[in-house]
Formats: sequence, C-alpha cells, structure tokens
Amino acid sequence: QVQLVESGGGLVQAGGSLRLSCVASGRTLSGYAMSWFRQAPGKEREFVAGTSRFGIADYGLNADSVKGRFTISRENAKNTVYLQMNSLKPEDTAVYYCAASDSLGPLTSVHYDYWGQGTQVTVSS
Repeated sequence: QVQLVESGGGLVQAGGSLRLSCVASGRTLSGYAMSWFRQAPGKEREFVAGTSRFGIADYGLNADSVKGRFTISRENAKNTVYLQMNSLKPEDTAVYYCAASDSLGPLTSVHYDYWGQGTQVTVSS
C-alpha cells in the first residue's frame, strides 16, 4: 500500500554533503515511522537514523558517529523524508534504503513493512 522511492545519492569527496530524499506514494506518511538504513558490500544492513510518527529523531547506536553530521527530517505534507549528510567519510559509502513502519517501539528494532530500492552513496578519500 506504500511505495518508497529514494533519490539524491551519488559520488562525493570526503568532507562533502548530500541530501537523500524518500518520497512515499499510496498513503500519507503521517501514520508511519520512517527510517534510513545502509548496507555496504559484505556488511550487514545497518540502522542509520529514524523519525517517529511524531517527528522525533532517533540515531540509535550510531548517535556518536552520525549525530552532528546526519540529520533526518520529514515533511508529511510532501510525503517526503530527508537525510541530510554532511562531513561525509569514506566509511559512509553504502546503499542507503528508506523504510516505513506502522509498528510502535524503538525504531532500531520495529518491523519495517515497506522498503525502497535504495540509492548509492559513494564517498571518495
């Protein structure tokens, strides 16, 4: 019932910035928690940041490494979630996925029903 499409990825040098967007169709985002995950080659999928249905941000266990560099936000009127990424590092290189959940609980562990196809972020040194 919800389709998610990510965009905004690309190639950037270390220290640069990117803003990822996730546009939802089929249903308004207001009733869903929205999160960003990433997966590098040979690595397990990793939670990056999420925003609850109330607009509260959660950076999970990555808070120390991404908070201050990454900012998640949402504009429900546009059915869009953003991930602003600044001061990018080569370690940030991965495919970034947008996901939506209508479950309640910690955003790092709730079930996500809908996933986008991902957008590639490559950070060169």
